[in-house]
Amino acid sequence: MSTRHLVDPELLPLLDLWPAVTMSAEVLEQARSWPAPPPPADDDGVVMERITVPGPAGAPDLGLVIFRPAEPVQGAGGICHMHGGGFVLGTPEGSAARLRPMVAALGCVIVSVDYRLAPETPFPGPIEDCYAGLAWTFANAARLGIDPARIGVMGESAGGGLAAALALLARDRGDYRLAFQHLLYPMIDDRTGVIEGDPLTGEFIWNRESNRFAWHAMLGEASGGEGVSPYAAAARAENLAGLPPTYIATGSHDLFRDENIAYATRLLAAGVPTEFHIWPGAIHGFDGAPDAAITREANHSRIAALRRVLRG
Repeated sequence: MSTRHLVDPELLPLLDLWPAVTMSAEVLEQARSWPAPPPPADDDGVVMERITVPGPAGAPDLGLVIFRPAEPVQGAGGICHMHGGGFVLGTPEGSAARLRPMVAALGCVIVSVDYRLAPETPFPGPIEDCYAGLAWTFANAARLGIDPARIGVMGESAGGGLAAALALLARDRGDYRLAFQHLLYPMIDDRTGVIEGDPLTGEFIWNRESNRFAWHAMLGEASGGEGVSPYAAAARAENLAGLPPTYIATGSHDLFRDENIAYATRLLAAGVPTEFHIWPGAIHGFDGAPDAAITREANHSRIAALRRVLRG
């Protein structure tokens, strides 16, 4: 039985526009050519610049896209961002519609990492690219006008999973101290879609079959097995203590709802300051409907949370 009747009515046009495709090797090339949401007008006071920097040792150079205020704010907060796309799709430019308004509202600088995609580059390549992007952000904080004490990580969907894994990796390597992690419907547990889940989640946008394909592409093997690294799937981490203050938001009908609830609960139990939201009637990628009241409310929540951590 369809769960469409449980979806916020203002989000239903998004379902009609979104390609009803289950991700697989056969459709991957076509999916990579889907157009990104149109970015806001370029008169928003935000400058977008793509640069190339050295990648991880032995890897190709790394692309970064910098979003910054046209009028620099000295001592601004900084965000190292990872885009979504199930580890197999997406670019930083495809996130412009989400990131430019954040920069305009907060006066922050966002460095979005163009990490290598699976399956061509499976784990650990993507997370090492993200770590190289984070290292560059810290090393160039003065040039960017960023206060290094106010740099955090952010991502959506698979990008949220990479941001969560990056927070673990930064904690464990001890090179950089993050001010926060900000995760929107993060993809953090390879076991979701393998074990039985709530049938009221995951019908739309990103389903269990797509999830299994994407995790297989990322891990190089079937998901749900033993020995999966927490730097690939953050939910696999045994110890969450010492992670930075965390914001997590998800939808009530998102496939990742239960893994996000579990992660937030474990963060709280580990003493990590954590703010958690479940948006009723929301599906995966619901913020793709920017005019829906629930999207506006969720975006207001995100901006308020980021304002608190970016301004210290």
